[in-house]
Amino acid sequence: MSNKEVKAALKSARDAIRNKEYKEALKHCKAVLKQEKNNYNAWVFIGVAAAELEQPDQAKGAYKKAIELEPNQLLAWQGLANLYEKSNQTDVKGDLAGVYQKLLELYESGDKQKWCDVCNKLVELYHQEKKYLEVAETWQKLIQMKQEEGAEKAELHQLWKKMIQLLKDSTQNQDNKTEQSLLTAFEHAVNSADTVPGEDHQNLYKDFIQCLSKFPHETARLEKACNDMMALYPSVSYPLEVLCLRFIQSGTLSEEALHCFSRLLEMDASSGPGIIGFGIKCLQEKKYKEAVKALTEGLQKTSQCPAAWHYLAEAQMKIHKHRDAVLSCNQALEALGTPEGPSLQWKNIILQLKAEALIKIADVDAAEEAIKALEQIVDASSDPVIVSIRGQAYLNKGLMEQASKISQELLLSHPDLAESHALEGFIHYFQKNYEQAERSFLNAIERKGETAEYHQYLGLTYWFMSDETKKDKGKALTQFLKAAKLDSYLGSVFCYLGNYYRDIAGDKSRARGCYKKAFELDGTDEESGTAAVDLSMELGDVDTALSILNEVTEKASTGTAKWAWLHRGLYYLRTGQASQAVADLQAALRADPKDSNCWESLGEAYLSRGSYSTALKSFRKASELNPGLVYSVYRAAAVEQILGKYENAIATYQQILKKTEDYVPALKG
Repeated sequence: MSNKEVKAALKSARDAIRNKEYKEALKHCKAVLKQEKNNYNAWVFIGVAAAELEQPDQAKGAYKKAIELEPNQLLAWQGLANLYEKSNQTDVKGDLAGVYQKLLELYESGDKQKWCDVCNKLVELYHQEKKYLEVAETWQKLIQMKQEEGAEKAELHQLWKKMIQLLKDSTQNQDNKTEQSLLTAFEHAVNSADTVPGEDHQNLYKDFIQCLSKFPHETARLEKACNDMMALYPSVSYPLEVLCLRFIQSGTLSEEALHCFSRLLEMDASSGPGIIGFGIKCLQEKKYKEAVKALTEGLQKTSQCPAAWHYLAEAQMKIHKHRDAVLSCNQALEALGTPEGPSLQWKNIILQLKAEALIKIADVDAAEEAIKALEQIVDASSDPVIVSIRGQAYLNKGLMEQASKISQELLLSHPDLAESHALEGFIHYFQKNYEQAERSFLNAIERKGETAEYHQYLGLTYWFMSDETKKDKGKALTQFLKAAKLDSYLGSVFCYLGNYYRDIAGDKSRARGCYKKAFELDGTDEESGTAAVDLSMELGDVDTALSILNEVTEKASTGTAKWAWLHRGLYYLRTGQASQAVADLQAALRADPKDSNCWESLGEAYLSRGSYSTALKSFRKASELNPGLVYSVYRAAAVEQILGKYENAIATYQQILKKTEDYVPALKG
């Protein structure tokens, strides 16, 4: 076959392909290859024909042979690209990327439009395979090519926006190069927008800031973006909110942060981050109740902020709302999710605070939960303060041996730590070894004199040690006063002060003030509430007594606050307000249906109201619950007499006289 015949055969093959006569084309190509086995065009035409005849392996082999012969010729590469694009096999994706890269190389110096088309295809391929770094590098080459060709600003803007779209899912990949490419794309996009300010540009800026806020190490860039956006859009609160949240999460509050909070609240008084910031400021200024109020309100609007929940728990601890603090710590941990890096530090801090709150609740279940929280803290065993909390948890569980072991180890390893001596003091106090407890608490106070709890427990140690130390003003009283001065929210210490002034000093007025303060601080403290009411009554201040009782009963749910209902019911009974007395005594019995004295008082209230049958039932119920209540039995007989049931009344009177011969009311009856 001469050279001329080869050319003719190749032309016939091309015509056959054009006419879709692929088998015919293959015949012509094979004839050529018999003569010239390295004929590039013949191999390319075999690739085309085999592909159309759905013989992909033969087509691939033919194209690869052609490429081997002429690696820098376009035709075979284009054919191979078409073949791979049509293939459903997933394993060709990697090969296709290589083919596109070669095509880019070949088109670079020639057909720019085709280069761009292939570039788009390659990026799409990488994007499908989530190869974000390759997406970023390839797309940047496309933008560079467009820039060199003098593309319009608007076209480049769209290309940067497209790059953002392509990379926006890559933030989970934690790849620094891809992350930087995404942020660069955002920076170019916001700076190349046509209409500034404008709605699209504003939304783009928001997306940029949102993206930056996902990267903890990009603080400087985030601050710049927020400040730039605020300069362009001074009435939009979003960038300020993001900045405020970053300050809150950082755990340190600078002047700049406080300025940000107040500026945000001026712009939008209902902004969650702004209100949270105000709450943290209150916490810093020791305005704990205001802090709790503001942080609670702010978190209703911006709940996914672990640091804010932690600040709320801190403020709740300061006012001794320990159960609330535990709930806030749980919310903080939930908002953290699965922490790593800086978040892990937050997790440890929150778990420690949760354990401290649970220790203050001081029951066995809470102690168990505290131990579980401490077990989750990384490197907990190397922190002596955390170890001392664990010791207190064991003490609250009644595990004296484990608590004592921890205490002894801490005193050996950290003799200068106040918590080491305090734990020893708590153990001695619990065991009623008051002299040793005194020594331990004095040691703790020497090292950390500002802790109210240490003074309170030293005061209690003196209170129970002996009558002398209880009465000695320089002992119990002095320590209680110091504790109250150091922590004005510590309700229990005001209760102890009330006990001192009532039982030792005999100063009812001052005692009443202390009990009232204790009860205001802790509405669940029945002892203080009862004492405040009783002393108010004794001092003739009925209004104060009733205002306390009214406040408690208004808030009380069914079956609670028995002491308040009972006290008010007895007051109404004494003052002849029988119907109110009946209602209150019934409420008291809903809280404790087995209180015989309460049933007796209810009988009196019904009797005052003229409800004889129900009075009779109440007196009988009282004597059933407590057969020793002679008065209730007598009152039942008296009511039977009023109702004309004389035989029953006589029998009941005789029953009383059998037990108590000289019970005058029964004889009289």
